[in-house]
Amino acid sequence: MDMIPSQRNRLLSSELRRKLDYKEGENEDGHLVVEIMRRCFSPALITNKSWESFHFVGHQIKITEATDCYGAVVWPSALVLCYFLETNSKQYSLVDKNVIEIGAGTGLVSIVASLLGAYVTATDLPEVLGNLQYNILQNTKMKCKHQPQVKELSWGVDLEKNFPWSSCQFDYIMAADVVYYHPFLDELLLTFDHLCKDNTVILWAMRFRLDKENQFVGRFQELFDLEVLSDFPSLNITLYKAMRKSRKEV
Repeated sequence: MDMIPSQRNRLLSSELRRKLDYKEGENEDGHLVVEIMRRCFSPALITNKSWESFHFVGHQIKITEATDCYGAVVWPSALVLCYFLETNSKQYSLVDKNVIEIGAGTGLVSIVASLLGAYVTATDLPEVLGNLQYNILQNTKMKCKHQPQVKELSWGVDLEKNFPWSSCQFDYIMAADVVYYHPFLDELLLTFDHLCKDNTVILWAMRFRLDKENQFVGRFQELFDLEVLSDFPSLNITLYKAMRKSRKEV
């Protein structure tokens, strides 16, 4: 019998911690990765309401998982991005900044960005929005300077209608683990391009898996200047900063 995503996620987390504890002295990134993963707590018992707890920005963030889709579990790339946002909050201040997260999933990155003072729009597919809205409300109400919004965004679909380019002024685009084996990589690139202005900063955590997904980075670099902020070989995750190339160069 196939495991539901919440069970699979717990096994992933426990196996990941086991491997990291074993390799902590072997990998240059071992100590930092262990610190990142310690921000996550999973209950030992699997109940009818699956959840995990995270600690960022001085808050306990309790994330409820859905059991019917991959977008409703927390993947390690989100933890990497959240840790970066917290530990680099002076250099990359989010206070009063306009932030959009694409593929927000459970909402962990959007919640952390909100706790850091940003105006946040968390987006994902319609079937994920209920769980996303629940998590954001539970973890940000009366705790944030600006209450985050949840909005539907299907990559490449009705972008101009739902996010008019002339009025989209995002300081940051956040993305964690949006590149994997799915047939919408062209639409994802189109979405990045549409939402990004010349001064928009993209913070994107990517787990490298297969060649098809890896090739996306090369295509991405045709439109954006890409800089590696952090690299975690033990997780196969790289955290990137990107900005649009001059339109004269494209």
